[in-house]
Amino acid sequence: MLATALSDLWYGFGVALEPQNVMWCFLGVLVGNMVGVLPGMGPLATISVLLPLTFGIKPVGAILMLSGVFYGAQYGGAICSILLNLPCHPPHAVTCLDGFPLTKQGRGGAALGITVLSSFVGASWGITEMIFLAPLLVRVALQFGPTEICSLMLLGLLAGSTLARGSPLKGIAMTLLGLLLGIVGTDIETGTPRFTFGMTSLFDGIELVGLALGLFGIAEFMKSVNQYSDINTKYSNVGLRDLRPSRDELRRSIPAMFRGTIVGSLCSLIPGTGPTIASFIAYAAEKKVSRTPDKFGTGVMEGVACPEAATHSSVQGDFIPTMSLGIPGDAVMALILGALMIQGIVPGPQLIKEHPDIFWGLIASFWIGNIILVVLNVPLIGLWVKLLMIPYKYLYPSALFFVAIGVYSTNNDMFQVGETVAVGLVGYLLLLLDFHPASILLGFVLGPRFEENFRRSMLISRGDIWVFLERPISAFFLFLCVVLLLAQIYVRLRKPKAMSALPDIGPEGASRAAVARHDLTTEDA
Repeated sequence: MLATALSDLWYGFGVALEPQNVMWCFLGVLVGNMVGVLPGMGPLATISVLLPLTFGIKPVGAILMLSGVFYGAQYGGAICSILLNLPCHPPHAVTCLDGFPLTKQGRGGAALGITVLSSFVGASWGITEMIFLAPLLVRVALQFGPTEICSLMLLGLLAGSTLARGSPLKGIAMTLLGLLLGIVGTDIETGTPRFTFGMTSLFDGIELVGLALGLFGIAEFMKSVNQYSDINTKYSNVGLRDLRPSRDELRRSIPAMFRGTIVGSLCSLIPGTGPTIASFIAYAAEKKVSRTPDKFGTGVMEGVACPEAATHSSVQGDFIPTMSLGIPGDAVMALILGALMIQGIVPGPQLIKEHPDIFWGLIASFWIGNIILVVLNVPLIGLWVKLLMIPYKYLYPSALFFVAIGVYSTNNDMFQVGETVAVGLVGYLLLLLDFHPASILLGFVLGPRFEENFRRSMLISRGDIWVFLERPISAFFLFLCVVLLLAQIYVRLRKPKAMSALPDIGPEGASRAAVARHDLTTEDA
């Protein structure tokens, strides 16, 4: 098995090192690194804007670029958290707890150096995990029929909706809304229009590009446009020599980063958790095992190394269920899943066999991209900090311009531009009501596949619903669904405040929210 994996990985490096693929990988991590620094942009909005550009790119290059944006954004987000106490993205809120105190002690550069090392270690573990675990999952998944796939989709929908941040009921409501949006258009089986309201432009359904750009482009920008104040760059002057940690800091950080890596890799295997939950759990666990837990929050390197390693291990590990089973772990993975499907490639058990260039080329590109990120981050930290000084009033209209261009270029159809604006307005209202729209995308992507396999199961069993319990693998997944629901009910009844331990973090005051809820988070974890 080891020899086969190494042989396949060697083939992947051959694909990833092709000049055009290296170029797309570099572009992805560069853009991701930049938007990771800018508040309000994030990988979701950026991938949504870049999605139309992938139509003219070969599938391998398109996926390498979009994936590079995803894990590249995690590097950039740590810079603001440590130097400016400004977590631009939720996974880095916990990094502020010790990162910024270290900066005020004059050790901000060393914290960034530890972050780069922790990120690379966590990402490398996630890549290795994907090399060996994904093919193993595929061998098991090849035994799946429509019944097993339907039950697995149901588990993914439940996990993605109930394990997302905020209220589980709101998450389920958003997933159901995504399911409804997914069935808009002409029914493939009967040819009957569904929920089109007589508009012929909706006969082909709602476009994934328009939905993604509306929810994570227009809606997020509208929410953030008036929420940014001047940024204090007093502690942001960091030189290359400052990035080198001391021997004692390195000695204390190495065990912490490995523990965070393990936590992140385990969280990545559970659909719906994502890097945010992984970073908080890793921080809480590290504080529990530390001999000096009272020092956490005052500026210790372990408090930076552990969550950053967990974040990157989780980000890379998220590709395992997405690529091998076709189940996205979070909203970004659902978007990348949709990008594959737009290219005519269906992620799942057959992906490794039918498209080995995409799967193994992607794995090899992870290492190439992470090395590029290490090289980029060291000399460009000062430049990324200066980007934060660009007024948001200039970023906002330019982003909307690219959103409109991207949607229109999909099918040269102005109706889709209006569709995106409508989705954005609805998404903005949902955000104001504390309904996070990420679960909508999960339901939109998985819903049609769930319906298709459910219909096949009913046809094969001649309408016998008990077939889902008669087949062992399907019954096991349904059992997990029941356990997941019962666990959520138990947690809500036993500790009503536990679900608020992971705050809905916004760039305008996320670090204060993280600090205020820090004790609750560590106790509940």
